[in-house]
Amino acid sequence: MSSLGQTASQPQFITSHGNRTVSNGPNVPLIDNIDAEQIIVPERKSWKNLFAYIGPGFLVSIAYIDPGNFETDLQSGAQYKYELLWIILVASCAALIIQSLAAKLGVVTGKHLAEHCRAEYPKVPNFILWILAELAVVACDIPEVIGTAFALNMLFRIPIWCGVLITGLSTLMLLLLQQYGIRKLELLIAFLVFTMASCFFVELGYAKPSSSEVLKGLFIPQLKGNGATGLAISLLGAMVMPHNLFLHSALVLSRKIPRSIHGLKEAYWFYTVESAFALSVAFLINISVISVSGAVCSSENLSPEDQRNCEDLDLNKASFLLRHVLGKWSSKLFAIALLASGQSSTITGTYAGQYVMQGFLDLRITPWIRNMLTRSLAIVPSLIVALIGGSSAAGQLIIIASMILSFELPFALVPLLKFTSSKTKMGSYANSIIISSITWIISSSIMAINTYYLVTAFIKLLLHSGLKTVSIVFAGMVGFSGILVYTVAILYLVFRKNRKSTQPLWLGDAELGQSCNNSGTEINNSTYALPREDITSMQLPQTRSALDID
Repeated sequence: MSSLGQTASQPQFITSHGNRTVSNGPNVPLIDNIDAEQIIVPERKSWKNLFAYIGPGFLVSIAYIDPGNFETDLQSGAQYKYELLWIILVASCAALIIQSLAAKLGVVTGKHLAEHCRAEYPKVPNFILWILAELAVVACDIPEVIGTAFALNMLFRIPIWCGVLITGLSTLMLLLLQQYGIRKLELLIAFLVFTMASCFFVELGYAKPSSSEVLKGLFIPQLKGNGATGLAISLLGAMVMPHNLFLHSALVLSRKIPRSIHGLKEAYWFYTVESAFALSVAFLINISVISVSGAVCSSENLSPEDQRNCEDLDLNKASFLLRHVLGKWSSKLFAIALLASGQSSTITGTYAGQYVMQGFLDLRITPWIRNMLTRSLAIVPSLIVALIGGSSAAGQLIIIASMILSFELPFALVPLLKFTSSKTKMGSYANSIIISSITWIISSSIMAINTYYLVTAFIKLLLHSGLKTVSIVFAGMVGFSGILVYTVAILYLVFRKNRKSTQPLWLGDAELGQSCNNSGTEINNSTYALPREDITSMQLPQTRSALDID
């Protein structure tokens, strides 16, 4: 058996097979009976190593261009033109910083965010955090369900409520396609999504939005008009999603990286570069959708039908925006890309749900069962709303789901910031004072905006409810008690001191232990960290090489 330390001279991607064991210290995740294809990153200084790290960031970025994003983008442009573009800029910058921290947590400690939560918090807070994380996955799945239903309506004139039911079968379709490899499936989906993005880029040139107004919208914050705050929160919730933090911190564990100071720094740097590129593409797509929607809906040459569509714009009516570019094919291509967007987002939701359950409860469920359970929870509210309110109400449900994601974000973001800023968990890789300050400012701003919106929206609801004074007082007490609980829960996470130590695993750590070959001979394995079996079993298919490690 050749030493893993000699892999520096071997090809970039290496397929490794065979069972290995590792002695587990108190801070080392359980790794046993690994028989999975692996990506092994050579311990050499080369920019070519970047290709070994490409994957997690792009999978995570899919969530930034899902049907929920398109719905909020379209309504933002139609109602407020370019005034809310700054939300996308701020959210994208915040997303890059936050996602890079999620990647660093996994790379440095060998555990993902949900596992850290289970190790750090008592049973009751851990259970509550798990429930909130599961709700976030369901809230993320609702736009995918409705977006798929809208796509089926455009393609085959299927009623929205029927489309919602049919989306339950998309889980089985997805699993059928996965047997050909997720990489091939995602390439197809990415092609379709970027086809729609290309259409919006071309339409952007046709619509010719005012560059000065676009720049003003990007760099001058403003919230004018009724509903602007709620839509801004929806934009934020659709961009920075809590389930993505759990997902990203887990996906980075699929690589077998050198556990040396240089290896950890390189892994963190390349994961950040990859995330920056992927999120930049998502940022440009979102900006284009808002700008096209704003330019077209503010045009003076709109037909009466298009004017009515702009007044209540949702995914089911948005294909007319591309009519000047695609003609009669606009609705068909838009529907195909929307269908692809929804199904690609299903992949991230499936993986995130698996990691959340495994991390918080140390429980794993077969992916198709897990996917069907989550999809069923998303289908019920979508079906009820579609039956009662039709496509317009279904579109509003996407906005509500995005707002729920924004409200739940602190319960994933605060633990992430606490863990990555803790030297007892990250050692010398803990966040610097500057990074900590920036991330806490971002987190505090999100929490302040959410709390402000909760209070003001609830007060308006009470004042315009038409209830009697006694009922208003009673409802006010219940509502403000809920807001108080929400605030206290966040403060608990903020001010609770970390009590569990999970120091970084790197070259020289005794906990990494020894590997044994079939003859019982010990092999020094301190240079590399074995990838997590539970992560590699769900990771993207790896590039195969003819070279194996015997």
